[in-house]
Amino acid sequence: MGVIGKFKPTKQGGWEGRIETLLIDRKIRFVPNDDRRNDNSPDYVVMLGWSRVGEAWKATSRGDIPRDYLRVRLNDPWSEPKRATLFPAPDGATAELVWSGQRRMRDWDDEP
Repeated sequence: MGVIGKFKPTKQGGWEGRIETLLIDRKIRFVPNDDRRNDNSPDYVVMLGWSRVGEAWKATSRGDIPRDYLRVRLNDPWSEPKRATLFPAPDGATAELVWSGQRRMRDWDDEP
């Protein structure tokens, strides 16, 4: 797993920050989705400027100490969607976007 982004909360209830990898260096925003039509609709839309480039769903980890996070799907017109996870810090002041690699993506095949 690798951290590919650092984020801060926005006044609107979302997150903003940068994705930085070997090939990408872009500022993106997680904007609360005001147009949720059913329980499977994303909780957030991921925006690059005015373009929608992905979605994110709220989730809670299972374990001794449950932790809230976002399951993220980033759309790429040249390949399959990329999966990542946004983990807010316990104090909620920052969050890290973690990419877990190709092998982990198979676990999400049945996810929205």
